[in-house]
Amino acid sequence: MSSIFKEVASDFLHLFYPNLCFACASRLKKQEEVLCLQCHLSIPQTDFHLQKNNPIEKLFWGRVKVHSATAFLGFSKGGKVQALIHQLKYKKQKQVGIFLGQWMGQKLTQAGLQQNYDLVIPVPLHRKKIRKRGYNQSDLIAEGLSRGLQLPWSPDYLKKASNNESQTRKSRIQRWLNVESIYQVHHEEQLHGKSVLLVDDVVTTGATLEACAHSLLAIDGLQLHIATIACAQQLI
Repeated sequence: MSSIFKEVASDFLHLFYPNLCFACASRLKKQEEVLCLQCHLSIPQTDFHLQKNNPIEKLFWGRVKVHSATAFLGFSKGGKVQALIHQLKYKKQKQVGIFLGQWMGQKLTQAGLQQNYDLVIPVPLHRKKIRKRGYNQSDLIAEGLSRGLQLPWSPDYLKKASNNESQTRKSRIQRWLNVESIYQVHHEEQLHGKSVLLVDDVVTTGATLEACAHSLLAIDGLQLHIATIACAQQLI
């Protein structure tokens, strides 16, 4: 009950006092944006982008050919990263997605990895879900990433052809079956030989990303990289 009360109280505060940290609800100082300095320093970063054969890359071994894969932050139930993702996906706090994407893009750039990509493509939502939510959270992350990497991004190359059920409460096999063959690539000729960074908010089983990857890798010469803002605790 206390956690529910805290969530409701936090949502109420953000509604009337938007200059609060989206992770801990403390008041932001003038130079702070989205996160207070304490949360910015304490939120767990994985540094997977610096590790070859990291847990996210291993997740796709034997499933789909990915040149690199990473997740920026560690996601734990009740933690600050979960609070940020919740604000982004369900509370219409779009600036959270752009902020997190840009932060991750800056980290990738600092590591010299921006030269590995030509284009950022977000995992799409079906148009019915976009109408209901008002936006695709992965579009916002991709927009922020493009700023941090200084590379183009576009939601026009990958589309979701059917509106499947939510993945939240499904098993790994159910998640895979739920997304099989529902993503379609558009403007294929523009992606020939390109190095694409596929972006999503959270990776758990990798089923959605794998389904997107299969569609993209049908294009001649396309090299695929994957990046998500967060990964489930069991992958850390």
